[in-house]
Amino acid sequence: MRGRSAPGTDGRGSVNDLGLQFDNSYSRELEGFFERIRCAEAPAPRLVRLNHPLARSLGMDPDSVDRDMLARQLSAGEPPADSDPLAMVYAGHQFGAFSPQLGDGRALLLGEVVDTGGVRRDIHLKGTGPTSFSRGGDGKAVLGPVLREYLVSEAMHALGIPATRALAALTTGETVMREQPLPGAILARVARSHLRVGSFQYFAARRDNVRLRRLADYAIRRHHPDIVKEEDRWLLFFERVVSAQASLIAKWILAGFVHGVMNTDNMAISGETIDFGPCAFIDAFDQAALFSSIDEGGRYAFGNQPAIAQWNLARFAETLVPLVDPDDPDRAVERLTEALGGFAGLYVDAWLSGMRAKLGLAGEEEGDLALAHGLVKMLDGKGIDYTLFFRRLAPASTGRTDSVRSMFADPGFFDEWFDLYLERIELEDQDAQARLALMNRTNPLYIPRNHKVEEALAAAVEGDLCPFDRLLEAVTSPYEERRGLTEFAEPAPAAFGPYRTFCGT
Repeated sequence: MRGRSAPGTDGRGSVNDLGLQFDNSYSRELEGFFERIRCAEAPAPRLVRLNHPLARSLGMDPDSVDRDMLARQLSAGEPPADSDPLAMVYAGHQFGAFSPQLGDGRALLLGEVVDTGGVRRDIHLKGTGPTSFSRGGDGKAVLGPVLREYLVSEAMHALGIPATRALAALTTGETVMREQPLPGAILARVARSHLRVGSFQYFAARRDNVRLRRLADYAIRRHHPDIVKEEDRWLLFFERVVSAQASLIAKWILAGFVHGVMNTDNMAISGETIDFGPCAFIDAFDQAALFSSIDEGGRYAFGNQPAIAQWNLARFAETLVPLVDPDDPDRAVERLTEALGGFAGLYVDAWLSGMRAKLGLAGEEEGDLALAHGLVKMLDGKGIDYTLFFRRLAPASTGRTDSVRSMFADPGFFDEWFDLYLERIELEDQDAQARLALMNRTNPLYIPRNHKVEEALAAAVEGDLCPFDRLLEAVTSPYEERRGLTEFAEPAPAAFGPYRTFCGT
């Protein structure tokens, strides 16, 4: 693996033709942590969609940029000035089994820019072709899965869930073979970083403590600069990652999101959702909900996600032992274990805080956790649409119960819980309209419902992007009911059947 310094003493180049100013700290500071690559030029790259608000936040003027030039540069065959394309190396536990050598096999880090708010962002491309980490794969992506990640990542951003974001989707002008020939595509996505638990596992597995420390210190400088000078910075760093992951997973559960492939190489230490190819949102609430075609044992089912996150964090803790206390590994394990033990409480606190808002509760009472757990028990496995339940509960809290009560085949389940809920809201020092407003700005009406996602992607592959655009319009403003979008708030028809997703990107 090779590295080189980017131009200039601080690595910051001039503003390029796209309006971006690259400052590639990863390649500048972490030589030996990647392989520099040059991808083959796409035959006929074409910009399919550009995220205008995100582009502006990066310093680009999306209204005046040359779209053909943008497509060529984001296909990586003609990379932007001062970018530094590279494939990051990492390891990872995949479905519980450790792979010591992974890495960006169908993606590359184009470079880093500091956005208009002063935040450093990676620009990362998926589907640019093979690298030395491809393990026999073609490194390509196809249009449907690229647009799925575009759609879902922007929906998650609108829901307040930290996630990589889609900057652009483009087609490459080539045909990629999967089960059938499909249009090749590339996704340009943006993140606070692409450092993963697996990044640390790669060097820990090789007992390369020198590079492990360099990586940890780089991550701390980038994400937690306030603790750079602390003697216990690596333990504090772990505690920060634990806290960020607890908050993130709580947001997933509150929104009904299933990541689908929570391998350690897919857990970002920034606390963002990353690499969610076979993802989906649940319709009916079910702790065992599972969509990924490759998760045959249900390891990453909806209700398992908090426990899996903690398991992944335990693997992360293992990598930090030689840093936390190199002279006393047993003491390091003890301290890291104590920090990891805080995950459950942090998760419950974050989930309960979010559940209070979903229930329109402005205050805190001792029985709130039992009330929330009772709600989960009431919904689980009953075929109740999770998103619609909360939207219909909002007017029910003001006395109009018919709509939500009719969702239950046996309303007795609902009536018993609802009586407890009414007793609880009587303790609130807020009027009914304030509670209704809180619930409607917390509980989305529009999510990327699986049947609408599939309709949009199927049409897009055939050249019709109108269904994609309409769905994107709905889910990127998910709380406000709007005329003409009723179909995006409705459950799937019975004929849609069981849903399966695939790691297609």
